[in-house]
Amino acid sequence: MPLAHIFKRKKPPLIGLDISSTAVKLLELSRSGSRYRVETYAVEPLPPNSVVEKNITDVEAVGEAIRRAHKRCGARTRHSAVAVSGSSVITKIIAMPAGLSDSELETQIEFEADQYVPYPLDEVNLDFEVIGPTEKNPETVDVLLAACRSENVDMRTAAIETGGLETDIMDVESFASENAFALLADQLPDQGVGKTIAVIDVGATMTTLNVMHDLKSIYTRDTVFGGKQLTEEIMRRYGLSYEEAGMAKRQGGLPENYVTDVLEPFKEAMAQQASRSLQFFYSSSPHNKVDHVVLAGGSASIPGVDELIQERLGVETSIANPFASMSLSARVKPQSLSNDAPSLLVACGLALRSFD
Repeated sequence: MPLAHIFKRKKPPLIGLDISSTAVKLLELSRSGSRYRVETYAVEPLPPNSVVEKNITDVEAVGEAIRRAHKRCGARTRHSAVAVSGSSVITKIIAMPAGLSDSELETQIEFEADQYVPYPLDEVNLDFEVIGPTEKNPETVDVLLAACRSENVDMRTAAIETGGLETDIMDVESFASENAFALLADQLPDQGVGKTIAVIDVGATMTTLNVMHDLKSIYTRDTVFGGKQLTEEIMRRYGLSYEEAGMAKRQGGLPENYVTDVLEPFKEAMAQQASRSLQFFYSSSPHNKVDHVVLAGGSASIPGVDELIQERLGVETSIANPFASMSLSARVKPQSLSNDAPSLLVACGLALRSFD
């Protein structure tokens, strides 16, 4: 056996780093055999408006939050995988001649990219991945093309550097969710095989619908709606600051009319959004039903929201927990992780990139 293989340098582990509109989420996983373990994680709130609809507007503030989260969770590594989000990314599957080398493919794609990308090419980061032979044409291969405005990538990289970390991988949020989705398979009918599953991720300001068929993403759509509306209603109703309202929302202590006057109407609005998003999906695809709904994002932790959505949509609904079959290190509190689990889907999909 050649010695080189014995001492082969292991790739450094990666932190999954999800920058959302209201918080920075860090997660580090390890693996032993086929079993994953949550080593450490942290959720660090962001100052209001430092990220607006998933675009970073204040690099310093986001960098400082990353630094605090990294310090608090005590992760050993500074290498990270991060994602850009749906609306700033264009993904297309294009057919290319089979038998081209990677560099020939790259040249050809750069040559043709302007017909797929509506921005000037010098303002765009491009990447591609060969998926495999085209189904009905053996002469070509399907290539997944992803393009993102360079400023979105640069702002993320700058914030991560400010936070003292390195960006090793830049992914796309919907692909990261798809990556983590494989961990939910045990919680799905027939483990998701041959099934159409709607993942509805209700963040602070954006709700993302990601429809998976046979465990592959077939449709994604962002809507401006999220948990921030509930926080703002608490502020207005009870005269609290944004921070106080966010705290009260998570920890309780609001007057007893809160549930009937504020929380229930928000849950109804969430169910309505879910229904509307699915209608958009049905009208633009051959599918007219989904077999199961998975709720993710911070608002998925609201008690009883899964039951309400199940009742309104008439579709079995569960709450995403990608950590259900993982072991936890002593640093991770099981109760906290279980509360945060639905909002850690993207961070988890990014952390899994350590094991590519």
